[in-house]
Amino acid sequence: MTRVAVIGGGAWGTALACVARRAGNDTTLWARNETVVAAINAGEGNRLYLKDVPLEPGIAATSDLEQASADADIALLVVPSQFVRDVSTRMASAIKPGTPIALCAKGVEQTTGALMSEVLVGTVPQAKIAVLSGPTFAQEVARDLPTAVTLASSDSAAGERLAAAIGGPHFRPYLSDDPVGAEIGGAVKNVLAIACGIVAGRRMGDNARAALITRGLAEIVRLGLAKGARAETLMGLSGLGDLTLTCNAMQSRNFSLGAALGEGRQLDDILEERNAVTEGVFSAGSVTALAERLGIEMPICQAVNRIVNHGDPIDQVIAGLLSRPFAREQAHSD
Repeated sequence: MTRVAVIGGGAWGTALACVARRAGNDTTLWARNETVVAAINAGEGNRLYLKDVPLEPGIAATSDLEQASADADIALLVVPSQFVRDVSTRMASAIKPGTPIALCAKGVEQTTGALMSEVLVGTVPQAKIAVLSGPTFAQEVARDLPTAVTLASSDSAAGERLAAAIGGPHFRPYLSDDPVGAEIGGAVKNVLAIACGIVAGRRMGDNARAALITRGLAEIVRLGLAKGARAETLMGLSGLGDLTLTCNAMQSRNFSLGAALGEGRQLDDILEERNAVTEGVFSAGSVTALAERLGIEMPICQAVNRIVNHGDPIDQVIAGLLSRPFAREQAHSD
């Protein structure tokens, strides 16, 4: 039996713990919140992040990060992106050399502009790094509804080992050797989902949302290629697939936040009501800064950043987007 450590007790981490346990693994879920740990161990589920969703029996929860890491044959790192550096640094002394770690956070580090895999190379150099990303809502995964994801690693053996451990009839990992592409797709789509939510909240119509998704995909591809990703990865589950899901459903924290903004609510009020991180708010700034550093034009992401991180009026920002010069439609540049 493979010992799987799932590091992160939010909705997605808990759902992945269900996946790992369902696949027959000895599964430990690390959570910082002691109330979450106690409730899971008492068989009451994760009432804070996955209310009313029954969990797979046999998941052991703990607040001891080092012990969970030391016992792991494989690890799934599922903390929010801005906490990856801190948590992985704390794991580093306990993780055994060669242990596969699948990054499940979607974001770009604000302080450095680093992808999560670039962070992990520096903090846990002895690990074999993979990226798990794709069109996934935690509640559906926890309930064992059919789901397909990209599992990307430059180390094929590590990718295959992870896929064998967590794959199942209703959780289908598709292997890739392009982790950068998988990361870029996952990080940028959160920003674009906020944009699509704003369009929905402003009742600007389905045409506008379709245009945002399509032109947003062009932004994902431009940034991905600049970071060394392959375009075909960004047309797959971790790019187009994730983008399509997140930009069309109120289940998405990023889309629903954008919709509330579009309806005229204030960002601070929306965030105060939530107990989970909305990654797109952080990624809007870090993705935009990374694009500027690389000389990549990403007007939709820049617009979202102006709204959520600089307080620019929504109607003014939309007017600026709609007054951009006409250009040729090209996948990789304007």
